[in-house]
Amino acid sequence: MEASTTFKQDLLLREYGRNVQDLVNYISQVDDRAERTRLSQLLINLMAKLNPQLRDTQDYQQKLWNHLYVMSGSTLDVDAPYPLNAMEYLNDKPQRMPYALVTPRFKHYGTNVELLIQKAVELEDEKERENAIISLGKLMKTLYRSYNKDSVTDELILDDIRTISKGKLNMDLKYIESNNLFESNGKPQQQEQNQRNQPQNRDNNRNRKNNTKSSSNSRNK
Repeated sequence: MEASTTFKQDLLLREYGRNVQDLVNYISQVDDRAERTRLSQLLINLMAKLNPQLRDTQDYQQKLWNHLYVMSGSTLDVDAPYPLNAMEYLNDKPQRMPYALVTPRFKHYGTNVELLIQKAVELEDEKERENAIISLGKLMKTLYRSYNKDSVTDELILDDIRTISKGKLNMDLKYIESNNLFESNGKPQQQEQNQRNQPQNRDNNRNRKNNTKSSSNSRNK
């Protein structure tokens, strides 16, 4: 069943208001076709300003003319730059949304990561495949940390890459760990270890200085 013209008008009046509807009614009653066309073009310019978000859609000018045609009760007779229609699509049933039928094996990575791994498997160049593994490792490590606040090792990430790719993607674990390739910040692992040890080293140096001062005072006595 097709929606009534009144329903279509009420739906569009929410966007343009009663004043625009009154202008449409006035233009429809103008006898001269050229004058109706001129006034309609002026009204289209006004409607574009009242409904600016429509400019982001494709063929927004044609949609504005269709809106004008609908508000006239599908009776507006002008020299429009586009074929006018009553926007029957308002009566169409909504299209069904496609739902994913396959659940990813690792939910914290998602289906897109699995698709990226499959694309990496198809790479023939060894260097490109290695770069793909490094990029995947960085992404998967970030996703894992956002899903689970516990620490994650490069070995775990590499094992997941092997599992998802069915053993077709692999790299040397020691090479990954020594160069910290799966970390987005790019800091070498040894550098991070040194930074973590710095507070402890400062404390040890401070204790040595205190012990040295104590020993010196004891000898002076």
